[in-house]
Amino acid sequence: MLTKYGLPQVAVFPSIVGCIIALLAIFLRYWWIIPIEALLLVVLIWIFSFFRDPGRIIASDENILYSPCDGTVTEIKTEDGLIKVSMFLSIYNVHINRSPCRAVVKKVIYKKGQFRNANDPESSRLNEANDMELEMLSGAGDVMTVRQVSGAVARRIVCRAKPGDVLDQGQQYGMIKFGSRTELILPDGENREVCVKLGDKVRAGLTAIIRYG
Repeated sequence: MLTKYGLPQVAVFPSIVGCIIALLAIFLRYWWIIPIEALLLVVLIWIFSFFRDPGRIIASDENILYSPCDGTVTEIKTEDGLIKVSMFLSIYNVHINRSPCRAVVKKVIYKKGQFRNANDPESSRLNEANDMELEMLSGAGDVMTVRQVSGAVARRIVCRAKPGDVLDQGQQYGMIKFGSRTELILPDGENREVCVKLGDKVRAGLTAIIRYG
């Protein structure tokens, strides 16, 4: 299944690549066309793979904040009274973002910026980004931020949530198109356990990031 957040790229890109493959096959009948056709076919498969939306049974626990994305944990920091867990999404990861908990959307703030490598911690401050402020509707009742950060390849952040929306735990709300970074930022305090470590692979709606005890 393909994600609805992939439009128009999921329709336009495959059509263009498919037309090129067909035209080459019809009008150029030389042996060296074969590796080019094979490369274009790989690109076509990758486009469909990138915008995939696999079926997923979402975990549910009001005392846990689940990962808002698929990817790899690249930064865990406690500073200025905040916990920040950053995850890098490679071009091979599912890029759909999900709410870490049942929450109401308080603010959505988009910021223009650069397109540095999303693995660089400075990308959080300098790159194009979208901050969604969420207030938990159960459990600890924290107000947190889920930040979508574009990368060196990414040029399009999609966030369909708006202030006043109520998101269920694990509910989809957008995606970042191509390599990117997603961050979960929340108040530090007692009875908050970070459940991941650097280098861990996480899956949206399934991997526990923070546990309230």
